[in-house]
Amino acid sequence: MKNSRKIISSLLASAMLFTGTACAQQQTKPAPVSTAQVASEERGIGGPGLWMVKDADTTIYMFGTVHVLPKDVDWLSGPISDALNSSQSIVTEIDMGDDMQGKMQNLVQTKGVLPQGTSLRSLLTPEQKASYETALGKLNVPPAAFDQFEPWFAGLTLSMLPLIQNGYSPESGVEKVLLEQAGDKPKMALETIEFQIGIFDQLPQKSQIAFLMDAADNIDDIKPTLDAMVAEWVKGDADRLGELMNEGLDDPELANQLLYSRNRNWANWIDERMDAPGTVFMAVGAGHLAGERSVQDMLKSDGLTVTRIQ
Repeated sequence: MKNSRKIISSLLASAMLFTGTACAQQQTKPAPVSTAQVASEERGIGGPGLWMVKDADTTIYMFGTVHVLPKDVDWLSGPISDALNSSQSIVTEIDMGDDMQGKMQNLVQTKGVLPQGTSLRSLLTPEQKASYETALGKLNVPPAAFDQFEPWFAGLTLSMLPLIQNGYSPESGVEKVLLEQAGDKPKMALETIEFQIGIFDQLPQKSQIAFLMDAADNIDDIKPTLDAMVAEWVKGDADRLGELMNEGLDDPELANQLLYSRNRNWANWIDERMDAPGTVFMAVGAGHLAGERSVQDMLKSDGLTVTRIQ
């Protein structure tokens, strides 16, 4: 399941840009499933990890999210809700306003479409093409569905479809719920849609195809792999979640682009934000707050004290 972990690690490390397009490409309605829900009394240390950086007049909460979840996962516990309610603003990876989906779709048409006369399947070897078309068939998606798109976009969408078709939904994703609960609080973003799409679009074509084929070859393992990761997330076992993700992100360049360089940028943002008074709730992909070279590790290396409160 190592390659399926790479796929899920990439999804956990990036924002939910691609979930809307995955829903649009979906060919069958999602079926409700029983998945990684863990009862409160079995959560061990108390639920998904929530950390805090604090000084005399500034508090920043850091919460690791999962961008798509089934409806039946119970995670919005007291400490998380209390931290959000006590915050004056909420920060997510990208601006998730009403116009986000339109911007994302426009960018995909600009950056994610192959030159005229080139099709995705023409870039694949006969063996790769057979595996790819088999994966699409399992999802009831026509073979030509993504022919116009670059491999990175097809790979991300192919990774999302088994989840969407089996009860996972961006509507149940952590950011969606948090932003609804935040109401009229000011909302800020750490990155732009353009930046996040650029991470994948700038990968060499060879790497994009390898990512696509990981999704195709492991199509049956994608949901079970995310189920396992969500179970660790719900229990609050950040160390184990980090281990699972690090096993998946074995490509140093991809790991640096998706995780480590962004963790450094966000740690710098937090350090600078500590100079202004107030309370902030930051919600970012769980992979950024787990494992070695996490945001917390980088903050500690900068001399800041990070306290886990759940």
